[in-house]
Amino acid sequence: MAVRHRLIERSTEDVWAVLADGTRYGDWVVGTAGSRPREGDWPQVGSSIAYEVRLGPWSASGSTVVRRCEPPGVLELEADGGWLGTARIAIEVRPWGDNALVIVDEHPLRGPAGTLHNTAADALIQLRHRSMLARLARLVESNPKHAHESARPRNSASR
Repeated sequence: MAVRHRLIERSTEDVWAVLADGTRYGDWVVGTAGSRPREGDWPQVGSSIAYEVRLGPWSASGSTVVRRCEPPGVLELEADGGWLGTARIAIEVRPWGDNALVIVDEHPLRGPAGTLHNTAADALIQLRHRSMLARLARLVESNPKHAHESARPRNSASR
């Protein structure tokens, strides 16, 4: 099992806004491109998105289905990598002061990836998660802060 976390200097709502936009999946998920709706209304349970999976010169179609959704803190997905099989990807977004702590937990479920799963595969997933969480942080932190934050009353001592 590969678990990785990252502190993102924005609110949980700001992080959730990106996670809840299925068209942005390819912007932060390493190896995917061109995400688009497939079924349902992302990220409702049972909804899915389709995308291209690219690894060097190799590419294939992929899809991801929402298995659990509890905004703005829990999103659990099942990613289908075609002949490689499927993987469970659990994303938890926790408040951490004014920021968000994002925890990603991924492990293979079905197919050859599940059968051949080992510590070397976990190490590769860890590297992918490091890059993926860095992309997510850049994407979230480059957007203006969530509207509710700018509407917070100022402390009278800071005026």
